[in-house]
Amino acid sequence: MIIPPYLEAGDTIAIAAPARKVSEQEMLSAVHFLQEAGFRVHFDERLFAECHQFAGDEPTRAGYIQELLDNPDIKAVWFARGGYGSARIIDQLDFSAFCRSPKWLVGYSDVTVFHAHVHQRYGIATLHATMPINVHDGEFDTPANRSLVDALTGRRLRYEIQKHPLSRPDEFSAPVVGGNLSILYSLMGSPSELDTDGKVLFIEDLDEYLYHIDRMMTNLDRSGKLRNLAGLIVGYLSDMHDNTIPYGKNAEEIVAEHCQKYDFPIIFNFPAGHEALNKAIRMGCPMHCRIQNQQIIIEN
Repeated sequence: MIIPPYLEAGDTIAIAAPARKVSEQEMLSAVHFLQEAGFRVHFDERLFAECHQFAGDEPTRAGYIQELLDNPDIKAVWFARGGYGSARIIDQLDFSAFCRSPKWLVGYSDVTVFHAHVHQRYGIATLHATMPINVHDGEFDTPANRSLVDALTGRRLRYEIQKHPLSRPDEFSAPVVGGNLSILYSLMGSPSELDTDGKVLFIEDLDEYLYHIDRMMTNLDRSGKLRNLAGLIVGYLSDMHDNTIPYGKNAEEIVAEHCQKYDFPIIFNFPAGHEALNKAIRMGCPMHCRIQNQQIIIEN
């Protein structure tokens, strides 16, 4: 795995919107946050383009991101928000210059498309972390924001996880891949489909029906994505829905059920996903788990 250079004070971070549209007002707090953290910020009017729910039409979105990938002065691209749309442009992007001069691609949710594609196709690490839409003036010093800066600048990421009743904690050390479960499911059969053999798989999701979670976990199992895992890390499974006739299990129980026949470690309660406490994960980099005084310690 190729790890992009870590950032230093004065480096330039670009903001881009690969999916849902954003307004200038929504991005101002993130700009102030980056400047206060010591970085330069780059964007132009294309960041605020609109085409229905998207941040501009596909040529606009892909063209702007292509320029950022090709620009050696940009040291990281921080994706503005999720929603839907990254899969519609990922195959229009040329990663040749990016591979010659890698930079951090940062975000979560729909940005899982970039995480999976860049890992699988080019073997370059990316950063699963909070996004500009989540940053608010007066609230810069948050755990999510601090972990983002720590990850970008090369500091050690160390998290203590409380044991969940469904967790099967054990020591492991392997590269971590994954992201949003719905997006990973949508990438199956595409050039961005992840190889999970020997990896730690991280999953999280938002606003899904419980039977959808079962459908997606069934797919991961049947397609062999769970068969040779080094471990499974489960982040937030937020705002789940049920049908009039109850499914009978919650989301965590559904995930655990599909892993019963395997013996890899499972850690629930990892603080990443669609919640305010969204800790950074260097995707593609080794993730280490150890048990210390009955506490689960994860480092990345």
